[in-house]
Amino acid sequence: MGHFLYSTDIRINEEKRNLELGGHVGFDSLPDQLVSKSVAQGFCFNILCVGETGIGKSTLMNTLFNTTFENEEASHYEHEVQLRPQTYDLQESNVNLKLTIVHTVGFGDQINKEESYKPILEYIDAQFESYLEEELKIKRSLFNYHDTRIHICLYFIAPNGHSLKSIDLVTMKKLDSKVNIIPVIAKADTVSKSELDKLKIKVMSELVSNGVQIYQFPTENEAVAEINSSMNTHLPFAVVGSIEDVKVGNKMVKARLYPWGSVQVENENHCDFVKLREMLLRVNMEDLREQTHARHYELYRRCKLEEMGFKDTGPDSQSFSLQETYEAKRKEFLVELQRKEEEMRQMFVNKVKETEAELKEKEKELHERFEQLKRMHQEEKKTLEEKRRELEEEMNAFNRRRVAAETLMGQALQGCSQQPFKKDKDKKK
Repeated sequence: MGHFLYSTDIRINEEKRNLELGGHVGFDSLPDQLVSKSVAQGFCFNILCVGETGIGKSTLMNTLFNTTFENEEASHYEHEVQLRPQTYDLQESNVNLKLTIVHTVGFGDQINKEESYKPILEYIDAQFESYLEEELKIKRSLFNYHDTRIHICLYFIAPNGHSLKSIDLVTMKKLDSKVNIIPVIAKADTVSKSELDKLKIKVMSELVSNGVQIYQFPTENEAVAEINSSMNTHLPFAVVGSIEDVKVGNKMVKARLYPWGSVQVENENHCDFVKLREMLLRVNMEDLREQTHARHYELYRRCKLEEMGFKDTGPDSQSFSLQETYEAKRKEFLVELQRKEEEMRQMFVNKVKETEAELKEKEKELHERFEQLKRMHQEEKKTLEEKRRELEEEMNAFNRRRVAAETLMGQALQGCSQQPFKKDKDKKK
């Protein structure tokens, strides 16, 4: 069987050709099809709330979505920062939204700043890692996959003080490459209007001087360019949260009631809550989701794949094979594994040699100690033998003296007994 090679010279005309349609075709309904599909599938939106305990994170979330989310109160005595995600299914009109709110419990209570922001970074990376693992599976289910990647980080700034805290700058600097950040000044009703304006200017000045990249509302789309450009000048938003209905005039409004009056949450003269809600939910929610996927996740994915050995087309425009990349990475891994095994084996051999040397040294020391004790024992034995001989000699001498003494005493007693007998004989004569 012969093999034939066909070569074709294809010329690509980059110019678009405009054609006139003879009648209605029907692809103008494609946007309607996309909308119907998206509505049927539903949407997800994930919010990360970063701020110190008691700054009003939960209250603002309840106010934003006009509901009461379940949330446990946290104390100021947490040993470490805990990320507490809670997911809710919301419905407005015929649109379903799977909302996930992540609270940072205990943030700012640690002395070491690294202990405050490190758990947050690890949580964000973990969500990226989960999505990447699902993406790299052979059998993927991204259509119904619950995407937990953080779309927006609302960073709550305390209204006390005249500038940002060091922990705020450090944390936002660490987060700006991983998540969209919108800074908000919480409890804005605790400072005067003039002080609030000064604080806003100071916060933005410090963010710029420290190179912190916060989320800027997009101005490419002509439909929202004007309002987004205007809202970019109002950052950071000064917000007040409240779910209490207060009667002001003839209507009920969300407000915080004080002895001197009330602060209306949805009154733009009182705070920026309406601006935040408009920008976050009604105008730029899809852009936030898009930026998370196209910018932050892509950066994480690229770094991860480069670590795994994958690379894009080279300067010579030659395509690469995933199989070849895998095999090369596998060989590299096996070589590295063999090298580590050799290092461990050599380390084991060296450890055994060191142990043997130590044991020999210990054995030598024990042998020397034994010889020393043996010599001491012999010397003590010799000393004891000498003392025993001395004692025996003393005992023998004592026995001889005793015998001599007994003999003398016996002779003395015999002499005394014979003298009275001689006297009796003399008397008889």
